Amino acid sequence: MVIVTVFMLVLGGLALWWLARQGLMEKPWLQESTVGNVPPTGASRRPTAMIGLGVFLTVAGALFALLVSAYSMRMAMPDWRALPVPTLLWINTAALAAASVGLQCAQAAAQRGDPADTRTGLLAGGAASLVFVVGQLLAWQQLHLLGYFLATNPANSFFYLVTAVHGAHVLGGLVALGRTGARAWRGDPSDVESGRLRLSVQLCALYWHFLLLVWLILLALLTGWADRFAEICSRMLS
Repeated sequence: MVIVTVFMLVLGGLALWWLARQGLMEKPWLQESTVGNVPPTGASRRPTAMIGLGVFLTVAGALFALLVSAYSMRMAMPDWRALPVPTLLWINTAALAAASVGLQCAQAAAQRGDPADTRTGLLAGGAASLVFVVGQLLAWQQLHLLGYFLATNPANSFFYLVTAVHGAHVLGGLVALGRTGARAWRGDPSDVESGRLRLSVQLCALYWHFLLLVWLILLALLTGWADRFAEICSRMLS
């Protein structure tokens, strides 16, 4: 339960920090002013799409936090039989990290107005993400061939559920990434001048950083590292 509490506190802290940066916690109606001297409203100047993504990531983070909590509580039951973690998951993790790095490079290229490097970064991020998705399916296949079926044990069910939910988020992100890539390859000058392309790339990069962070937490949980970390913390506090 220690790791679940820490995860929830970190998630809540990040959400409050993000809301504070957006100016959504301001109370402009309480500010006094005279006619002709209208104070700033305190409203966020960030694009609506950025705020929408932030809200979505907060909700998605809460969903994963509930999954982590359910996983941690269920594994304490006597019928829990942990399944072996496929080595392929480490390759998949490297692929997802490469996708995050590629999209970060694409974002940097878009900000400096380099369309060629932007397209390269988007292509690299998309390709690495596809490798991650295919790798996850192959990991499922390996476990299935070893006899670790979905309904055999609660640990198996949670493994498939957690990885499936995360994979669904990756697939959803690939749809948005495909639209951003199409916009980049179209090379419409209005998209560049208005900043729509730069914003789209930035949103994709932020989303992939979120996916990587969530996956690292899930991987620590699935491999048992989270439990060992919680045990070490408990010993230090006792």
